[in-house]
Amino acid sequence: MLRIAMIGTLTVLGALAVVAAVTLGPGWWVAAAILGALLVVAVYDVAQRRHAVLRNYPVVGHMRYLLESIRPEIQQYFVERNVDGRPFDRDTRSLIYQRAKGTAGEKAFGTERDVNEVGYEYLLHATVPLPPPDAPHRVRIGGPDCTKPYDMALLNVSAMSFGALSANAILALNKGAAAGGFAHDTGEGGLSRYHLEHGGDLVWELGSGYFGARTPDGGFDPDVFAAKAAHPAVKCVALKLSQGAKPGLGGVLPGPKVSAEIAAARGVPEGQTCTSPPAHRVFTTPRELVRFIARMRQLAGGKPTGIKLCVGSRVDVLALCKAMVAEGTGPDFVVVDGSEGGTGAAPPEYEDHVGAPLTEGLMTVHNSLVGVGLRERVRIGASGKVSTGSDIVKRLIQGADFTNSARAMMMATGCIQSQRCHTNTCPVGVATQDPRRAAALDVDDKGERVRRFQQATVAEAHRLMGSMGSRGPADLGPHQLRRRIGHMDTRSYAELFDWLENGELLAEPPRGWAGDWNLASPDHFGRLCERR
Repeated sequence: MLRIAMIGTLTVLGALAVVAAVTLGPGWWVAAAILGALLVVAVYDVAQRRHAVLRNYPVVGHMRYLLESIRPEIQQYFVERNVDGRPFDRDTRSLIYQRAKGTAGEKAFGTERDVNEVGYEYLLHATVPLPPPDAPHRVRIGGPDCTKPYDMALLNVSAMSFGALSANAILALNKGAAAGGFAHDTGEGGLSRYHLEHGGDLVWELGSGYFGARTPDGGFDPDVFAAKAAHPAVKCVALKLSQGAKPGLGGVLPGPKVSAEIAAARGVPEGQTCTSPPAHRVFTTPRELVRFIARMRQLAGGKPTGIKLCVGSRVDVLALCKAMVAEGTGPDFVVVDGSEGGTGAAPPEYEDHVGAPLTEGLMTVHNSLVGVGLRERVRIGASGKVSTGSDIVKRLIQGADFTNSARAMMMATGCIQSQRCHTNTCPVGVATQDPRRAAALDVDDKGERVRRFQQATVAEAHRLMGSMGSRGPADLGPHQLRRRIGHMDTRSYAELFDWLENGELLAEPPRGWAGDWNLASPDHFGRLCERR
């Protein structure tokens, strides 16, 4: 490991310099002094707990902070690029780090965005702003079939599995969630002991691999699921249909990465390749999906049960809504994952060209539920590049009740977005299973950073709502978000998009929805190739 090599090398070179100074002349004492100073710096870097980069890369890691201080542009390109190749703008990255560290988040010299660019969006402020609420807003999750509802925060930790992230990263995220009173989604990699250690509220997510509740042949094990879902830290359970960064694609964890701990969490053999298939075994039709969600809720003892998906065809969303109406039941919540979502393990073609962006997917799900009269019983979460208070407010306007963040939460734990997630060589110990690299991530320090980031971001969302004249999310509306559609013209979301009335699809579908509504069936999901 570099830390051992660096300290050992400096010690040997320092000793040689001392010998040279004694035998060859006093000029070598200068070299000995320099090497001694570097050795002190290296020992301090390894011992300190605030900067994982310095713990893994003593002495040489200071170059990163030097570049930050003298050339932000270098930092932007070489240091903090986003994990999926589509970077946050520099303002957003700085804001995340500042809030995580508890430093000021103000900015000098105004916006760097071109407000005249087509597509630019902005929120409308009120002439008479209102003060923010005394306590953060929470969302009650739980429909009529749920007996143990949960009050969800406006911003939560999005799905990131143990295996994709290190044990210390999971511990830090969960410790921050426990301290801040917000939820932590486990991701589809199973319910590990690291998710449970600090007692943070959990949303236990199952994917098509059913990891953590899996039979030997890869099916769903209801008995194991019920036993684990009964844990008091598990507040909600969810079935992942698709992921924004790679919709329609399963995942593979190579055998050499399936350690004993990961194998135990996922319920798979150690050392063998672990596959998450593209499609589920537990359902093939909308009705079967709705019935399985009801079964999951029953097995979980009445806890809120939901689904997560990246929206593809609107026909399939409407088919699911028809099945909910026909069966008289459905999920308590739906998390919409936009194609903006990132991951360390997805082909570029999927990241860039498959799946609906969050804005389109979110409004599709919201309007579909409104149109069939089920919106009041089903809460909606939004996930996909949510990182600031304005992101939260915009997603609430577009139809969400709460938001989840993965990328920004990773950055709060110390991720510098080096884009090495798939190589197991993450320099700060966040996205790696190398125990020596992961050990550099201090759980206590990074857990507090996660808590501070969430608290500050939600507080800013509330302050924005007050500036818009809204007392809370219930007062927000599509007329408060505007988009520039031409160099001389802007329109509000109320003008740009159709917003359905309650039960409108059941009564008389409007022209823009009638075609898809007629194609949708509760008895099958459609195939786009069959609709030519």
